[in-house]
Amino acid sequence: MTRYSELARRLDAPAADAWAVHDRALAMQRSGEPVVVLSIGDPDFRTPDPIIDNAVSHLRIGRTHYSPALGEINLRRAVADYENRVSPHDCAVDQVGIFPGVTAGLFAALSCLVDRGDGVVVVDPQYVGYMPMLLGLDVDVQMVRARPELGFEPTADEIIDAIQDHTRVVLLNTPGNPTGAIIGAETLQRVLAECQARDIWLVTDEIYSMFTFDRPHVSARTAAERLDNLVVVDGLSKSHAMTGWRVGWTVAPAEFTEHLGRFAEMSIFGCPQFVQDAAAFALNNDEYYVRDMRDEYRRRRNAVCDRLDSIQGLTARRPEAGMFVMIDVRELYADDQQFANELLDTVGLSVLPGSAFGESTAGHVRFSLVQPLNVLMEGCQRLETFVSRL
Repeated sequence: MTRYSELARRLDAPAADAWAVHDRALAMQRSGEPVVVLSIGDPDFRTPDPIIDNAVSHLRIGRTHYSPALGEINLRRAVADYENRVSPHDCAVDQVGIFPGVTAGLFAALSCLVDRGDGVVVVDPQYVGYMPMLLGLDVDVQMVRARPELGFEPTADEIIDAIQDHTRVVLLNTPGNPTGAIIGAETLQRVLAECQARDIWLVTDEIYSMFTFDRPHVSARTAAERLDNLVVVDGLSKSHAMTGWRVGWTVAPAEFTEHLGRFAEMSIFGCPQFVQDAAAFALNNDEYYVRDMRDEYRRRRNAVCDRLDSIQGLTARRPEAGMFVMIDVRELYADDQQFANELLDTVGLSVLPGSAFGESTAGHVRFSLVQPLNVLMEGCQRLETFVSRL
């Protein structure tokens, strides 16, 4: 009998299939059914042409060779310059590491911080990719519930109360996926102080940092007084419509960044040079198209939430950031997965069940804003048609 590692077996552990409704919707679409797919977070925007042109030009001059494990100096400098613009703390190049996406950066950081059995505090709801990563590392997950009645924003007291003697890392996502909730400066400051007092690392995933609508994002680096136990992970996937380019980074103390570099040497072994060149260009010349995309997401959010407010039995939670709207369906269905499956089968609209993200979003579904406004309005109409038949 073939023998696999413990890691492979842990990743094979039974779990709810978060993407089952989405996968079924794509299969229906391929068979010719007129399905509206609002169940994924891949922006419909094209990567801006100047970024594409920059990548092509660097391909043509031969920027296709091995890259340093921690990334090309021009991109690391561009990330440091960006951090210096948005944070009061100086950021040097030796504090920046480049990874093929935020998930890779998070996995590298956690791999260098925790051992088997260590505790990691995570907020529920959470991005669906976190649990496989934590299962792979075989850590003890200590969950904090972010309640709907508080807008899915976790409180400092609840995060601190979840910390135990074996906790090594607190992992926060702000603004959060799927809810768009922003963790405030005071909460971050209190958690940081507690982590520093107890020799614990705070790792923040801030991939939606550039897409906030009503109040500004507060980076953990901005809230922090000291940076010696802080790792911030960010990237260009959402803000620059570059999901497939796989560009993410870590900002951390220089000594820890050296450890990340050694991890990268034996795992990813660098990212493509021409992609990093284009990413550096994007960060240095991004003001107008990031602003335009953010304004469009705000317009879509407002239109969708206004439309959903007219549908009896549903409650749409207007997100502070990001590209998703969480819809409370508990008045109509006890089971959000059943709601999502019957919605797809009845009217051909695909949304993700909220329970895929945790217990706090059970009874909700996630409606993505990553389609043109006319498609989103068609999705709202199909949702109203479904609800009216109940």
